[in-house]
Amino acid sequence: MSAIIFQTDKRIGVTYAYESTSFWDKEKKQSRAKRKLIGKLDPETGLIVPTDARNKKAHQDMSRSFCGAASLFDAIGDKVGLTDDLRRCFPESYQQILSIACYLILEDKNPLSRFPNWAATHKHPFGREICSQRSSELFASITEQARQQFFKYQSRRRAESEFRAYDPTSISSYSQGLRQVKYGLNKEHDPLEQISLALLFGEKSAWPFYYRKLAGSISDVKTVKNLLADPDVMGYQKVKLIMDRGFCSVENINALYQAHLKFVISPKLNLRLTATEKDALMGSIRSWEHYHANHDLFAQSRTITWPYSQKRPYKGDTLSSERRMYFHLYFNAGRAVEDERRFNRLLHIPEAELKEGRHVQEHEKLYAKYFEIKSTPRRGIKISARQGAIDEVIRNCGYFALISNTIKDPIGALAIYRNKDLAEKAFGDIKERLGGRRLTVSSELSLDGKLFVEFIALIFLSYIKKQMQDKELFKTCTMMELLDELDSIELFQHPKRKPRFSEVTKKQKDIFKAMDVQMPASFC
Repeated sequence: MSAIIFQTDKRIGVTYAYESTSFWDKEKKQSRAKRKLIGKLDPETGLIVPTDARNKKAHQDMSRSFCGAASLFDAIGDKVGLTDDLRRCFPESYQQILSIACYLILEDKNPLSRFPNWAATHKHPFGREICSQRSSELFASITEQARQQFFKYQSRRRAESEFRAYDPTSISSYSQGLRQVKYGLNKEHDPLEQISLALLFGEKSAWPFYYRKLAGSISDVKTVKNLLADPDVMGYQKVKLIMDRGFCSVENINALYQAHLKFVISPKLNLRLTATEKDALMGSIRSWEHYHANHDLFAQSRTITWPYSQKRPYKGDTLSSERRMYFHLYFNAGRAVEDERRFNRLLHIPEAELKEGRHVQEHEKLYAKYFEIKSTPRRGIKISARQGAIDEVIRNCGYFALISNTIKDPIGALAIYRNKDLAEKAFGDIKERLGGRRLTVSSELSLDGKLFVEFIALIFLSYIKKQMQDKELFKTCTMMELLDELDSIELFQHPKRKPRFSEVTKKQKDIFKAMDVQMPASFC
């Protein structure tokens, strides 16, 4: 009977592993044991590293690992300059950064603590295991100076003329000691402290190129001023922004004009300026000349003036003038039907609550705006709809608008704005796929480093998604299915032979072609 026992040499701090075999000593008539040294205990991985020549030979025998997906990431990194920029900014750790980025993508929601298990069966840039302690040290070593230098290198590779989609999101945290983690409201209603993360995304390239960490749940209005201070530092001289309706405020638009920035923003239809211009176009927008078959909607535009104002504290006055702006109105019949159906369903819930005498605090505004409640001694409580308010909402069903200070063509503005969902999908990738919905780091340095590595993974994801959309691959598979297909390519290694790969199928070759990157010559 044999067992493995461990013994530590306190002089040098090394723990040795021995194979202990029990046997019966006939002469002494007692149980004895024989020990044979089989290796050293690796303190990072907990694995036994063989020490003698025979065990080394057995350990170095032929191995196999999955390498297809990692080879795709290598090719993408070389094409977009990502690997070169990381090597220049992080010469000692860029391979670890790339390996963890690969792991975050391929292992979906698995924690980093399982990286050693994944590394044992997969080829990756670092080529060795990274335990939890080493990954924390890696995150802490990623400095602000090196990150900003990386952003500058990346900025030189991007088209300066393209628009930048901008949108913030919140990420919850279990950590107690982070300065920028604050309590606030987020879309997931997490009862945790959180930080906000703002992301800038290229409209044409569909790649993220910059992110900013913000403290707590900061309102959209405040984030714009912080954002405007960044582009010159990064080397972007002509930033153009795509923003959602949460940014459509007098303060924000004046700030954008003051900074001479170009923008496309989706305003709410009930704003005073929007409502006036919408009413002016509603009578003619649904004429045939304004129909665009490719988008299945009607679109019409007009040039308007924005009442610009700028407070000058140093002079104690306000500078007022008019600025040119383009107002684009759209109508989609299918959207009108869906909007009205959704609105009717929305009203049905608070109406039922009122009739049952069951008030919900979150619906108080709906009660007051769309229903009239009368109470009489004889008839009791009577609920009636405010039909005028309901008709006004239904009248706007199917309509939406965009405003811009640079895009005259309504279809051109629409195409640019629709790409804004890239930022929203990117946040979904950060939260769901890259393990960013909950931050489990315990220091500011680790937080900054982990966000940066997730940002690198997001560049890979964004590139693959863009190629899949352009080549219409989402009609036949998901991104995870595509990566799984590649990841089945195996690398066989033997100490006395050249490495060889499993047969690469036509489908796998087509994936590299669709990704517009060169397949490794060794695969052919």
